[in-house]
Amino acid sequence: MTRSQAASWYRMQEMFRFESFHMFGIIISPIVPGMLSTWALRRAGVRTDGGEELRIPLKAPGVTRYVLGGVIFGTGWGLASACPMQLFTLLGTGTLLVMAAFGFALLGTGLCGAVQSKLPY
Repeated sequence: MTRSQAASWYRMQEMFRFESFHMFGIIISPIVPGMLSTWALRRAGVRTDGGEELRIPLKAPGVTRYVLGGVIFGTGWGLASACPMQLFTLLGTGTLLVMAAFGFALLGTGLCGAVQSKLPY
């Protein structure tokens, strides 16, 4: 993450301002290999440990929850200029300022857990 500059605040700002394709490329690049490997495993007849066929279940319908979740996640990402994985990377590099963002991420996770029974999923 550090070597590819994926944990760089400046790269995040470039992405959010649509000034550079760098971060979009890093985010999108695993999709094709993931699709191809899933297709190859299914075609080869590989099964799970339980003997079940490999399949990807459909997501539950509900545009509102995906939009709301995306807005909440995107707002946090935009304010912190770091997604959750980058927080760990930045902590590992010794960037102490990221502790505030990490604390708020933990607070948000705890809040979600506290109200989970009241959420529509």
